[in-house]
Amino acid sequence: MSAKYSNPEVSASPHVRAKLSTSHIMQLVVLALIPSGCYGVYHFGINALFHILITVAACVASEFLFTHFMHKPLTVTDGSAVVTGLLLAYCLPVAAPLWMGAVGGVFAIIVVKQLFGGLGHNFMNPALAARCFLLLSFPKLMTDYTYGLYDSISSATPLQLLKESGDLGDISVRDMVFGNIGGTIGETCTIAILLGALILLMFNIIDIKIPAIILATFSVCIMLFNYLLGTHDFNIYYLSAQLSGGGLMLGAWFMATDYVTRPVNTKGQVIYAVLIGMLIAVFRWFGNNAEGASFAIIFANLLTPLLERLPVRKAFGTGGKQA
Repeated sequence: MSAKYSNPEVSASPHVRAKLSTSHIMQLVVLALIPSGCYGVYHFGINALFHILITVAACVASEFLFTHFMHKPLTVTDGSAVVTGLLLAYCLPVAAPLWMGAVGGVFAIIVVKQLFGGLGHNFMNPALAARCFLLLSFPKLMTDYTYGLYDSISSATPLQLLKESGDLGDISVRDMVFGNIGGTIGETCTIAILLGALILLMFNIIDIKIPAIILATFSVCIMLFNYLLGTHDFNIYYLSAQLSGGGLMLGAWFMATDYVTRPVNTKGQVIYAVLIGMLIAVFRWFGNNAEGASFAIIFANLLTPLLERLPVRKAFGTGGKQA
């Protein structure tokens, strides 16, 4: 063997290279998240801004301090910690105490991300993992959807009303689409989320395949449950409310599409997306909680290593006839 090939460089997969750097991708994701954050601050008040700033600061500080004291390369400038902080903050109710975002940020960065090797090695979405950690640790605080500055508006989310009484009460689907409802900081306004998703699609940061399959699968499953176990009719109003409520849209467009925790192969991505859509419908219909998107995506994240084995390909250079 010639010297040219005697010491090949061995590195971890994936080996596909793209023109965009990690920091550039993260900057575009932050740009896409701005509409939801701006609406959240407009709708919920200054306390929403404090939540966003504190959560992002906690994530950035955690990444900087961990890499510094563990003598690892400083990766805080790649922007991934900022994205994690924004996504986590958007999952918080505005009535929650401000320290919850800081606790969740530390958990997301240190426990879920850095202890497993940093960006590219975490086995689940850090922001979603932190949200589930906070939900399990502080369920009452994480489900307190009172507005604070908007005392005249019900603290119950539309999905809670839909699950408990079968209708939205005084809330309309239009209110849900435009965000005039109770909920978490960044999940209430469907228009703002879709605007951010459009930015991601325009810059080819995400592929429409995973979100589209998630939403289509969820729609089929929730309407099937409604037909078999509910009102026995295909109520488009009901479906519109389910699609516009909770963390479905934010999860489908911004979290399920995470490069690290989704499968890299096409077949795996299809199964992954179908699984998420089905699980969200199952959790919403049969579970005690009216939400379910976070747990569904995390469960699918855990199956990503298995899904990446589909299909099993022959090793390069094998399968031919021997001379």
